[in-house]
Amino acid sequence: MTNRIFFAGALLLMLSCGEDIPGPVVMDTAIPAKVMLIFPLENSECNEGTNISATESTVRFEWKSAENADEYELVVANLASDVVASYATLETTIPVVLQRATPYAWYVISRSNEVDSTEKSSVWKFYNSGEGIKSYAPFPAEVISPKMAEVINSASGTVTLHWEGSDIDGDIVGYDVNLGPTNPPALFKQNITESMLSGVSVDSNTIYYWSITTHDAAGNKTSTGVFQFGVK
Repeated sequence: MTNRIFFAGALLLMLSCGEDIPGPVVMDTAIPAKVMLIFPLENSECNEGTNISATESTVRFEWKSAENADEYELVVANLASDVVASYATLETTIPVVLQRATPYAWYVISRSNEVDSTEKSSVWKFYNSGEGIKSYAPFPAEVISPKMAEVINSASGTVTLHWEGSDIDGDIVGYDVNLGPTNPPALFKQNITESMLSGVSVDSNTIYYWSITTHDAAGNKTSTGVFQFGVK
């Protein structure tokens, strides 16, 4: 009986001292969801736009509405020139004038009037069609790892370079890898058929620059920009 009285008294003492008791976690339901992209299709040739001239056409971008989203920001990147443009809209579709015979990437950012948080959709690539094109150049490869400005702790003195190529024609034949401690980096490996290069020797306390050039069967080639990573 004494032990029970002592336990009850201790509990009352803890509560009287203002001990914080965690309450239920409240989710912020105003955070906007990611949109689902519809058009232009991923890794496709877009030939449904309205041609303005031999060099330009109007393409209508479309996506599904996202829960809790009050506004959208369409981001369109010209993969040939690295020029990025953004367009704010309240709608889920918007026409944009693009260069013909040019590769693009696009995504949509969802915004809410209630919170500062935003959500970014998937990134899709497409090729805006041009006149008389029979073979399309590959999209610039997407760097997977190491990511831009990533710092790697390499105890083994090696790193693995990983990227992903894509092409409308599906005729990629190989990749060239440029790598080195200077920018622009020198050619390191040529005509690699895989999208990964493992066991690459690196020195500690060094910043490395690298890029990928993708080749297809028709002789087209496309290069990424220069990426960098550091090694501890």
